[in-house]
Amino acid sequence: MNWRIIGTLVAKDFSLFFRNKLFAALTAIAFIFYIVVYFVMPSTVNENLEIGLYSPVTLPVFTGMQEEGLEVETVASEEALKEGVIEGKYVAGVSLPADMMEKLASQQKPTVSLYFTPDVPQEMKDTVALIIRELAYLQTGQPLNIEVTEEILGPDMTGTPIPPRDRLRPLLAIMILMVEMMGLANLLSEELERGTVHALLVTPMSIKELFIAKGITGTGLAFGQSVLFMLLVGGFGGGPLIILIALLLGAVLVTGVAFLISSVSKDFMSVLAWSIPAFIILMVPSFSILFPGAITNWIKILPSYYLVDIVHRVANFGSGWGDVWLNLLILLGFCLVITWLGIFFLRRRVR
Repeated sequence: MNWRIIGTLVAKDFSLFFRNKLFAALTAIAFIFYIVVYFVMPSTVNENLEIGLYSPVTLPVFTGMQEEGLEVETVASEEALKEGVIEGKYVAGVSLPADMMEKLASQQKPTVSLYFTPDVPQEMKDTVALIIRELAYLQTGQPLNIEVTEEILGPDMTGTPIPPRDRLRPLLAIMILMVEMMGLANLLSEELERGTVHALLVTPMSIKELFIAKGITGTGLAFGQSVLFMLLVGGFGGGPLIILIALLLGAVLVTGVAFLISSVSKDFMSVLAWSIPAFIILMVPSFSILFPGAITNWIKILPSYYLVDIVHRVANFGSGWGDVWLNLLILLGFCLVITWLGIFFLRRRVR
């Protein structure tokens, strides 16, 4: 294997990539846009305790409770209460039973249902339960003998409240990788159509060296920009090496996807036509971080889920090797399979 030839081809590819004014401008504008979007998003969590309340009976102490740091909003139905919690309108939902006063009068235990979003910490749940008990004491004038049940709406992931821009971080990292995927796919398809690849293979360069050079180009472009982005937004958390490895695997993954796209594309428009569906599919797991509970576990069949989950858990929750090693292993498996498929189909076209 001639590494001098590979290095020359990589240098040529980098030059051609940035000589393409469309992708050079798109890369720069997109990168700046993602940075701006990140920093204009809220950096803190709303500290007001906003609670939704469904009460079939009129309880003045509950419905009229408004203090500093606490907001109670009455809703018309239990379904509306759950919907408000899932959408993030309320940090908690409280559903009082219709026979609450009757049971209290007869010394029975009424059951009060509490609803939470998946990322609400246990301390918050305990606080809400305590507030309900105190309000009920004010209403009845006696210590409250009730039973409180908790329900998590959506997949549960413990942790502290996360600022919106930190939830957005995995999505922006994926988008940066996707832009470079389109750039590499376009570069390859142009070289195939113009016969540049066939001309290179007439030289002492082997097809193996060709694919290694293209892989280094694609991986280097995607990895370099994603690392720079995470550095600028402080996204390495307590496990920089884990995130570096995850981003490297993500760059290899999109390089393999670029090989697949270029194997069926003939011009820029066909590259775009194939890239957009891939772009959308690979971004879907990021929305499970932005909107917990909105997407079910089927997203685990998508390779980008494991990249997003690693970045999210390490950067926002401080997870370590023991927490994410399986995700890294699965992501590596996806990288190997997709890259092999990309090389297989692209090699058939080259020949």
